[in-house]
Amino acid sequence: MATCAVPPPVPQPVRPRDPRRCGQGLAGDVASSDAPVCLVSPGIAVCNVPAASVEETADSTMCHILNLYRRTTWLHQALREGTRVQSVEQIREVASGAARIRGETLGIIGLGRVGQAVALRAKAFGFNVLFYDPYLADGTERALGLQRVSTLQDLLFHSDCVTLHCGLNEHNHHLINDFTVKQMRQGAFLVNTARGGLVDEKALAQALKEGRIRGAALDVHESEPFSFSQGPLKDAPNLICTPHAAWYSEQASIEMREEAAREIRRAITGRIPDSLKNCVNKDHLAAATHWASVDPAVVHPELNGAAYSRYPPGVVGVAPSGIPAAVEGIVPSAMSLSHGLPPVSHPPHAPSPGQTVKPEADRDHASDQL
Repeated sequence: MATCAVPPPVPQPVRPRDPRRCGQGLAGDVASSDAPVCLVSPGIAVCNVPAASVEETADSTMCHILNLYRRTTWLHQALREGTRVQSVEQIREVASGAARIRGETLGIIGLGRVGQAVALRAKAFGFNVLFYDPYLADGTERALGLQRVSTLQDLLFHSDCVTLHCGLNEHNHHLINDFTVKQMRQGAFLVNTARGGLVDEKALAQALKEGRIRGAALDVHESEPFSFSQGPLKDAPNLICTPHAAWYSEQASIEMREEAAREIRRAITGRIPDSLKNCVNKDHLAAATHWASVDPAVVHPELNGAAYSRYPPGVVGVAPSGIPAAVEGIVPSAMSLSHGLPPVSHPPHAPSPGQTVKPEADRDHASDQL
């Protein structure tokens, strides 16, 4: 099993070819992990942590939107560069393109967890909110007080600002391209905190240079880590870029690790994939794969919901038996396995936890996938 939590590329140890192996990688989502390898390798469960950074990503999205509308970054840069910004004419020159938010129309593509959180925030600022999501059940728009459109073209045509909150797949790669950019309102804004592959950066750069798009803010990019010194966006004007950090807060980082540990615990003590909460490739798992079942009482407290504080960001070590015994203190030495494989010995020099924590029940929270 591979379970994903925060954005760096998954290191080599979490690329298991052996279907009995299990691991926790630190990746923002399945899209940035080694999912393609896992999906085609029978018996390897791929899991994510979909709800950990919803608030952070929605807040970051609104920061980008406000920044574009109020030109905060450009005003700050002018002062840092020593530009005199005092008279109305000087302010107008630096803040050219600034606009009032109330009464503007925000178009949201993808109304999952983050999309809904952005919609509620945007309404509080006075936006009229449209959304396009062909996979969402009818009635959501009435529950949230939003307006639904039936086509992407309708949303692009009626929106003053477009923000992307959908997953990336083979059908929507370069969803924003030279053709769809031309369907947007003249002078509209574009925000992307979802997936870099949703936006054709060459088409975006050209639209910014021609003024068809008034400004854009990107937290995700086609090539990461992003650099202004190379790529199609290096000379693009009216562009704000951040380094795929919209998800981050200390709270979210801790929640990701805790939920990833709980998912590994479900894999160890239950049955794969039936016991997993956030497995994204259940349909691809081989039905004949046999997995060990372990008594929850012998699982280390840190996999029973204890705070994730001892282990720094990194990769959980993996043993061929499918138990992450290489992590210090995770699996007791006396554990017996039902699949007949050699038992896994406890690391002799593993540090003991600072305190004893009794195992507690699995704490599942009902939530929809994004």
